[in-house]
Amino acid sequence: MPAADTTTLRLATRGSALALRQAALAADALRSAGGADPETIVVRTEGDRRVNAPIDQLDGQGWFTADLERSIVDGRADIAVHSAKDLPSALAPGLVIAAYLARADARDGVVTADGRSLDQLPDGATVGTSSARRAGLLAVLYPGLRAVPIRGNVDTRLRKLDAGDVDALVLACAGLDRLSLGDRLVERLDPLLFVPAPAQGAIALETVAASRATTVCALIGDAATRVAVTAERAVLLGLGGGCLLPLGAWARIHEHQLTLVAALAVDGAIRRAGATGSPDEPEALGEMVAARLR
Repeated sequence: MPAADTTTLRLATRGSALALRQAALAADALRSAGGADPETIVVRTEGDRRVNAPIDQLDGQGWFTADLERSIVDGRADIAVHSAKDLPSALAPGLVIAAYLARADARDGVVTADGRSLDQLPDGATVGTSSARRAGLLAVLYPGLRAVPIRGNVDTRLRKLDAGDVDALVLACAGLDRLSLGDRLVERLDPLLFVPAPAQGAIALETVAASRATTVCALIGDAATRVAVTAERAVLLGLGGGCLLPLGAWARIHEHQLTLVAALAVDGAIRRAGATGSPDEPEALGEMVAARLR
């Protein structure tokens, strides 16, 4: 495996506006820490190449991450910058999450063409989403609405909404905020009810284990985000699921305790579980909640 350059760290990212913004945030953080002179490399992923294919028809896992991982394994890049919620439950061998940047708003949000909230939309109104979790939660919490598949980056989905293809969108608040589009949101959904995807709102920096890039990324990692995301991903791992599992998991540290809630949308119902424990044992808390969901 080629060694990383001693002065430049190459950041592999997808080419969407949001992915490039997240890579810029990572580059700014690395530059501020004095650990690197970052360079961005755009990598086209399987999910990008097959943008018209429904998510549930793509093979395997890692449609938005595997090509980024390959770029650091083969030495074209040093750090893969991911939306953490896109990561499969298990990383490729020899790779680690070296750091998570401080998490943005983890909630899901609603965008509509006319400014109405979900509970103000008429029966039969369409809500665009490619997420099985969002579709499952919508079916139970808003039974009069109809979830319809929609693919594309944030800007593509917004164009489809504005063109009248759907009546509403459910999107991650963090993505819209990072693109300075947060004012398009008509509501930010309660994360205790409409539970976000595991790791939603977090940016993950993945590296080859024990590399120089791993050491440098450790300078900018946010400890609270790592604890919360570790607990959430432990629920996903405990259920043996990937991106298609209709699972929400949200953790936060409050008064020195780690609180985790999770929701699994199955068979037209929402199965919920939660627990509170020590921030020092996020995996154990996630495993406990996964067991309760099972």
